[in-house]
Amino acid sequence: MKSLIEQFGQHIEDALQNLESSSFKKPPLPIHNVLISGLGGSGIGGTIVSELVQGVSPVPITVIKDYNIPAFVNENTLVIACSYSGNTEETLWATREALSHHAEVCCITSGGRLKELASSKGLNMLNMQGGNPPRSMFAFAFAYLAYILEFYGLAELGVAKQLRDSAKLLADKTETIKSEAETIAQKLQGKIPVLYAVSGQTGIASRWRQQLNENAKMLAWEATIPEMNHNELVGWEGGSSQFAAVFLRNKTDFERNQKRIEIIKEIIRQKTDTVLEVWSQGEDILPRAFYLIHLGDWVSYYLSELNQVDIIDIRSIDHLKTELSKVPL
Repeated sequence: MKSLIEQFGQHIEDALQNLESSSFKKPPLPIHNVLISGLGGSGIGGTIVSELVQGVSPVPITVIKDYNIPAFVNENTLVIACSYSGNTEETLWATREALSHHAEVCCITSGGRLKELASSKGLNMLNMQGGNPPRSMFAFAFAYLAYILEFYGLAELGVAKQLRDSAKLLADKTETIKSEAETIAQKLQGKIPVLYAVSGQTGIASRWRQQLNENAKMLAWEATIPEMNHNELVGWEGGSSQFAAVFLRNKTDFERNQKRIEIIKEIIRQKTDTVLEVWSQGEDILPRAFYLIHLGDWVSYYLSELNQVDIIDIRSIDHLKTELSKVPL
């Protein structure tokens, strides 16, 4: 896993190269809404990109992590199905439902039944290299999702430039990122991390939590500012030093939320002395997101070392899939 984390910036460049050689077909009908289907390491990119573009997309974007699609899906819906293996049963089920509703379907995968379905139906499709843990291929899926939304005219981001800037930023900041991640990991060892981000950035906090879950074998949770001000903040009355609050921040976050964070930190510090702030770097939304995500990946790696666990092992998930395979779909 360490080598795959080290290749994160290269994955962005490889994804860009794949995009520049892709040949997508324009949809026959206008797109009125978007549905992104994906779970786990395959799905988190959809969660993040849907939040990041909500200020520029002219249509609503919904993310599902289940079998069944919403009733609004029709011939004017763009459905993006993302499954690294191509065999995620929830995503396959949702994709078939979307096709039965005559939606415009686009697929992101490395193979499996999803690739077979996309090929047989002549769907727009982007491929990833196979054979790795899905969570390690995040850069491909995230880059592809941003490109797809731009291709369909749903988010004018200047994706190619932002991807180049992201790769350069990570290359330039490699040692800084690793050093900061190691320091954060040392402070989080033996604690339950509580990850906070402002509205529109919570998906990045979710990625941190997922990486801590899978790589470091740690429980954690995430919450959104300002929503957590209206409930979870009171929950800190039962807080203690076993918890660690981690604020993922951007200089571009809304001014009122910046002020909220300063107040929240002081409240939480009455219950735990582990209150951390992690600031993004970069001049645009994709580089800033990639920076925080890559930093979180390294934090999870260093914690896996400190916790002395097998970073690759996902036996619990494998057991679940084995048991489910015994039940016919």
